[in-house]
Amino acid sequence: MSEHLTQIPSTMLEAELDTLFSVSQILSRSLDLPETLREVLQVIGEGCGLGLGLVALLSDENGNELFISAAHGLDMEAASRIRYLRGEGVLGLVLERGRSVILDEVRREKRFLDRLGAYSPDKPFIAVPIRIGSELVGVLASQPDTCEDGLLDERAHFQEMVANLIGQSVRLARQVAKEKRDILDERDDLRRTVRGQYGFSSIVGRSEPMKHVFDQLRQVAKWNTTVLIRGETGTGKELIASAIHYNSPRSASPFVKLNCAALPENLLESELFGHEKGAFTGAVSQRKGRFEQADGGTLFLDEIGEVSPAFQAKLLRILQEGELERVGGSRTLKVDVRVIAATHRDLELAVEEGKFREDLYYRLNVMPIYVPALRDRIEDIPDIARFLVGKIAKLQGRELGITDSALRLLSQHHWPGNVRELENCLERAAVMCDNSSIDRDLVLMCGIEERLQAPRPKLRPVSIPAPMDLQDENMDEREKVIAALEQAGWVQAKAARLLGMTPRQIAYRIQTLNITVRQI
Repeated sequence: MSEHLTQIPSTMLEAELDTLFSVSQILSRSLDLPETLREVLQVIGEGCGLGLGLVALLSDENGNELFISAAHGLDMEAASRIRYLRGEGVLGLVLERGRSVILDEVRREKRFLDRLGAYSPDKPFIAVPIRIGSELVGVLASQPDTCEDGLLDERAHFQEMVANLIGQSVRLARQVAKEKRDILDERDDLRRTVRGQYGFSSIVGRSEPMKHVFDQLRQVAKWNTTVLIRGETGTGKELIASAIHYNSPRSASPFVKLNCAALPENLLESELFGHEKGAFTGAVSQRKGRFEQADGGTLFLDEIGEVSPAFQAKLLRILQEGELERVGGSRTLKVDVRVIAATHRDLELAVEEGKFREDLYYRLNVMPIYVPALRDRIEDIPDIARFLVGKIAKLQGRELGITDSALRLLSQHHWPGNVRELENCLERAAVMCDNSSIDRDLVLMCGIEERLQAPRPKLRPVSIPAPMDLQDENMDEREKVIAALEQAGWVQAKAARLLGMTPRQIAYRIQTLNITVRQI
């Protein structure tokens, strides 16, 4: 070994060591494999006289075809179109034999194809394998700048060392590419799962009021319009908001939620707008608020009717201008956020009483969606109950069903807590269920019968106005429905009879005409 080294000029050894150091630096600083390989070829060409270099890699892990991934001193555009099969040309010969091929002169080798027409026929050519462990993954080839000078084997040995370093980078690039593919596949799977969980199909209902809601959802999901979801507590307003987001063009971006009633006002501002470090006691670092987190996506503000008038003014600015300042900061930040708000409050009454800003009300109420109470869509209860039982069964990891008698009993209940109360009832029944089916007795054990038999609260006296002529042509439809409700003591079934409608039809009119039902 020492005798071999003494035959190599010291200047050549120094150049090779310096070049190897530069190659290792290049390979360690970037994951852009083609660009990294191009730099490596440039360094070995300039540092060690190995010009007209190229790296050809297998098209895949089990492939038999080489493609040129990087080149130096060659026409890369032309080179990128060239392929070498196993055994084809000198590069294919390296792939076939699995060892280096060293030519004293290019013109002496009939298998040298010179498809690029760039190589000198009287100069040597070196092609060495690139390996990952024992697996051959490519070829590193170059043409020395000088004719054979007795140092060709040394140049080939140096090129093999460079190829070994390249092999480690190819291994890392493959690993990163695989992990990226796995992450993208997982992301796509999650998106499909989320769309299935929060799509329109997850909202159960075939009644007329729900058909109207579905029509609105399909339309509003296409656009960036602000939506205000109205409805009693427990009707599924958050589910409606999720369906809008995950069926909109923003579905790939964040869906951020905040219950405005869950936080005091001083924390609500920080939670929504974020804060700078040191803005208040405990603010040990900068923090992005929900608006910034939802940038490019959707922000769902539940119980928007609970925020104070002072905070409403701050909220109005960001809805109008798309701008905010973090608590304790002075820099104005721009955000692109679609806002979906929800409330069970009568915002119109709150505006009249001065508890809710009128300008904020109109800013939020661009597209109102009214979610009907469960008692106003009794015909949906069996389907909803079956859906919820399936959901509970999946969580409990067992087969579970519900009998028709149990469904009939559930359909008789008033459900003041709406779908949330129904789900709680079914979950209690499932916990007590020893077999695979929730029957009527289990539903009775959840207290449904007691609620049906519980004494009704005494009604406070109300003054019934003098009957109005419901056939008066000067009255519009909204006035007629309100007049009928007044005459019927706000009992929808009686009002429907007065107007010659079905209970379902008048419930639909009340919703679409934005009539606030009085509880008497």
